[in-house]
Amino acid sequence: MNRRSRDDRGQVLSSLVAVLAVVAIVGGLLVLFGTRGNDSVADSGKPAASPTPKPSPKPSAPVSSAPPAEPSSTPPPVEPSAPTSVTPSGQPSAPPSAPASIPVTERPAVEVYNNTPRKGLAEDVSVRARQAGWIVTGKDNWHGKIVASTVYFPAGMQAEANQLARDLGIGRTKDALDNMKKDRLTVILTTDYAG
Repeated sequence: MNRRSRDDRGQVLSSLVAVLAVVAIVGGLLVLFGTRGNDSVADSGKPAASPTPKPSPKPSAPVSSAPPAEPSSTPPPVEPSAPTSVTPSGQPSAPPSAPASIPVTERPAVEVYNNTPRKGLAEDVSVRARQAGWIVTGKDNWHGKIVASTVYFPAGMQAEANQLARDLGIGRTKDALDNMKKDRLTVILTTDYAG
């Protein structure tokens, strides 16, 4: 009888170890797949920890002995700003004005993802991209936090990303996230997309 109770304890212990192993595996999978598509610091709209850029020296304004001018009742004209993109350094930069169009034969593939509750948005934007001469290889939903509609580009494809952003009416480009393919552009649409 004593031998049987030891066997029962051994079975309980090995069953407990098996249950803990399964829980650890499921937890690991939840972490792996639960974070897929979520923002990283690179997409939170906040700059990643990097050295602080040094400000460029600005010329100082000459000191004037004239009395200050009377304020005008007419506000100065406001010029529309161009859509901005983000350079690899994380600093926004405006795309060049009136750049030459990327030839259709030199354009990379594009994937379009919908990160909104609006049904069919990825399909609609895919059609628009094809009409502008882009090859769309995939479209789907995106699950995660994206600050604004963005064209993500791998290394060496920033000019193409800027062109695609102009063609689709998207005002933001960024370096591709780690979980994105490195041979194509990735478009993620958020609720700010007006197209």
